[in-house]
Amino acid sequence: MDLQSLQKNLGRMHGVRAVCVGDVMVDRFIYGDVCRVSAEAPIPVLAKSHETVMLGGAGNVARNVATLGGVAALIGVIGDDAPAHEALALIGDETGVEGFLISDPDRATTVKSRFVSSGQQLLRLDAETVVPVSGVVEARLVRTIADAAVGAKAILLSDYGKGVVTPAVIEACRAAAKREGAALIVDSKSRGFAHYGDVDIVKPNAGELARATDLPTDTDEEIEAALAAALAACRCDAILVTRAAKGMSLARRGGGVRHFHRTPPEVFDTAGAGDTALATVGLALASGASDEEAIELALLACGVVVEKAGVATASPDDLIEAELAAHRAPIEGKIASSARMVMEANRWRERGLKVGFTNGCFDILHPGHIAYLAEAKSWCDRLIVALNTDASVRSAKGPDRPINTLEARALVLGALSSVDLVVPFDEETPESLIRAAHPDLLVKGGDYQVETVIGADIVRSWGGEVRLAAFLEGHSTTATLRRAAGRS
Repeated sequence: MDLQSLQKNLGRMHGVRAVCVGDVMVDRFIYGDVCRVSAEAPIPVLAKSHETVMLGGAGNVARNVATLGGVAALIGVIGDDAPAHEALALIGDETGVEGFLISDPDRATTVKSRFVSSGQQLLRLDAETVVPVSGVVEARLVRTIADAAVGAKAILLSDYGKGVVTPAVIEACRAAAKREGAALIVDSKSRGFAHYGDVDIVKPNAGELARATDLPTDTDEEIEAALAAALAACRCDAILVTRAAKGMSLARRGGGVRHFHRTPPEVFDTAGAGDTALATVGLALASGASDEEAIELALLACGVVVEKAGVATASPDDLIEAELAAHRAPIEGKIASSARMVMEANRWRERGLKVGFTNGCFDILHPGHIAYLAEAKSWCDRLIVALNTDASVRSAKGPDRPINTLEARALVLGALSSVDLVVPFDEETPESLIRAAHPDLLVKGGDYQVETVIGADIVRSWGGEVRLAAFLEGHSTTATLRRAAGRS
């Protein structure tokens, strides 16, 4: 997926409503160091250093939806205990997640506690109730699904087998999806998929597909046979199997199997990657993406989260940075997301380097641009160039611009020795990037007045300086286009 297509898909996903239904959990990670073996038994002793807590299961699906820019309605069941209060507090901390959790005093809130040392899990402790919810709770779930699904474009059902996803809950999801025209996707840990009925997609991992079909799922050929058997035994429209480092494979009823591969990332922690895949595929399809686009986005997002510690999520900036990194040559390495820009700027300042910042469209690079950027670089050690996206250029320059795409303009800028980082931005002004980069120097062309430079007051507020580079007469993109039109 090229940068333009990625940004287009991420933009379409923004604000899309998805209902996340299923087993809600609290994921707890206890980190520490192992320095000795217990005198009581041949087991390691973990000296706790810190602890993190986050939403898991359907809750992590909702977190991923919100982080990707969607709006998540989270429906599930918690107990009447301390972890339930933690779950409610965690929802309150998540921007873009609406909580519709039903309290059942007869159940324990599911908690997964992982003990980690040197990046490795030593033990996972599960505290949970694994029985179907009561009739009263089930009825409340059904009503809540019907209400929360109004306006939804996707319904994402997380069935971890803890007892929340009952036949009535499945039927409520199907009815709501049909009423709203929403995509219904099931992440299933169940042994068999027939009981989900005519949902759009069932999404097991390779091990779960093997258990559901009693067939091996190691090679592409084995996956194809298992998918054919699974489709024959259920009524869903498609099955998408996630295969860890081997990618994903999709089988649609009446069609063949398509395999999707991506260079596997360096895996730090696989916890929650399946939730990320469900959220990304669901949100992408709900926003109009094709199967191929949705799966490529999901592979990209999963690659991001497995490189992070704990049950992580992937933001649009994370996805852009990961896609750039996958194709990064030395020049392409200069093209960065806003998140990476902040990291690089901080790193440069820690080394005592002066960070400069400028912005522009840089549609057709000409001598005026070269001279401008060279002078800007002469005033600092590292120069960040904020580059208008194609939509931003059209807004400022008109429907016939830009002449060159964002990717082409970014690559050409990256080839200049005077430019250290190129950061695309879609807003009307680069003000948010200026605040994030916290540059020591802000540069604009000599055709500006310092007082009219956007961000000048911001940079000066923290002691930075604003300078104007010399304007080279006769050289501009507009003039170049006029000369070209005159010769045509």
